[in-house]
Amino acid sequence: MKYTVEIRTYTLKPGARDEFMRVFSHDSLPLLERWGVDVVAFGPSLERENGVYLMRAYANLEHRTQSQDAFNTFYGSSEWNEDPRVVTLSALQSTVNLVLELEESTIEALRWKDGQARPGW
Repeated sequence: MKYTVEIRTYTLKPGARDEFMRVFSHDSLPLLERWGVDVVAFGPSLERENGVYLMRAYANLEHRTQSQDAFNTFYGSSEWNEDPRVVTLSALQSTVNLVLELEESTIEALRWKDGQARPGW
């Protein structure tokens, strides 16, 4: 079975990556998961000192669109606006999204495993 995967890459301002990773790992990721986002993986870029990636999986492209529409509610929530928003947005220079289809077995091979420490934790 194939799924739609979004790989979002962030270019951060110089020197912002450590704090971005800390806040994203401890605050943003748990929020995304509470809002039903399937986060496959997250971590630093190996080639760019100020780069970070976020990989999310969706049942299909329509599910991704519905999830993105729900983010309008998420981004308006006090939970987002009172906690990680300021650090997250102040660190960003740019984002790029890549959306592709992958087999479930490929996604599972890329996914953090239960009990595996997440980057920055």
